[in-house]
Amino acid sequence: MKIVHFSDTHLGYNDLDILNEENINQREADFYDAFSQVINDIEKIKPDFVIHTGDLFHRSSPSNRAITFALKEFKRLNSLNIPIIMIAGNHSTPRTNLSSPILKIFEDFENVFVSYEQSYKKIEFDNVIFHTLPHMNDETKAEDEINLCEENIDSSKRNIMMMHCSVGAWYLMQEFGEWVYPTHKEYIFEKMDYVALGHWHGFGFVGKHENVYYSGSTERTSLNDKRNSKGYALINLDERLTVEYKEIKIRPIISKSIDCEEYQTSIDSLDTSDTQDAIVEVKLQNLTTMQSIDIQNQEIKAFFPLAMSVTVKREFKKDANEGKTLDDIQALSLEEYFLDHIKEQSEDKEFDRLKPKIQELFSKYEEAYDDTL
Repeated sequence: MKIVHFSDTHLGYNDLDILNEENINQREADFYDAFSQVINDIEKIKPDFVIHTGDLFHRSSPSNRAITFALKEFKRLNSLNIPIIMIAGNHSTPRTNLSSPILKIFEDFENVFVSYEQSYKKIEFDNVIFHTLPHMNDETKAEDEINLCEENIDSSKRNIMMMHCSVGAWYLMQEFGEWVYPTHKEYIFEKMDYVALGHWHGFGFVGKHENVYYSGSTERTSLNDKRNSKGYALINLDERLTVEYKEIKIRPIISKSIDCEEYQTSIDSLDTSDTQDAIVEVKLQNLTTMQSIDIQNQEIKAFFPLAMSVTVKREFKKDANEGKTLDDIQALSLEEYFLDHIKEQSEDKEFDRLKPKIQELFSKYEEAYDDTL
């Protein structure tokens, strides 16, 4: 049995205020292209099932363009006569009952099965049961729904659990109101053939559970996500579970640094050969206050004429004797300031463990902040 697992496609996401030749936001078009790449691969692989673990759209009330694109691509998928099981994520779940869940638009597709009611739903076939737990705005009811899931496990069939939540990272997510899977219920994972997760944007298995995977997102919603490649998971459930990561081609995010203590030397050695059509992040390091006034963003952006977009971040020189000044703190991003604080308070090994989790957290924070605009 082969299953394609993908997630967090965030159709309709847009950013950077750059339009393409069709007068569409270029980043929005990038997300459509990434989605189409996965569908193209599904047509070639011809798996037994396709599963999507949430955040199909970036907003619970997506634009007409995003809806039209999704319907067109799911029409392609539906024509393959492959069952497609899809759950709602937090971005696709209305915060009140006044709005209709967007995933209802797929209910008339013969081969598409959706779960969006903020409760457990069993989707059963001849040889496999998909135990779906979509995003829940009310976390207090989650455990009752998990109990229903456990009651419906059938050992005579394959059992696939699908969730859109945080597993094993309660200390990062609870304060932001996300649904966090309860640790004392993780024993249920051992009863499943595979646990498919959405919400975190990086691919990988979770903790000690070798059958519990995030497929990751198909595009980047933040510069902080540049360390992760993007793609989907190909699951094989024959004699034993195998999970293969399949990378897709997306627009690169490139980081460059300019040391302002040796400004001209650093500029002269700047390599821009890999920045064509890329999103470029330039860090001006060891800045003094006077340099920050003299160095304009447009001056830096001019060094990357072939890039799609250039973002300039300023990191002020730190006085080792006096510590951080008010100017330093204002110049540093909140993320960098917090990482510096954690580094001072932690051993190197612990800091290395926490750093990627903190970066992922701030990525989520930036995304939520943008959504309020």
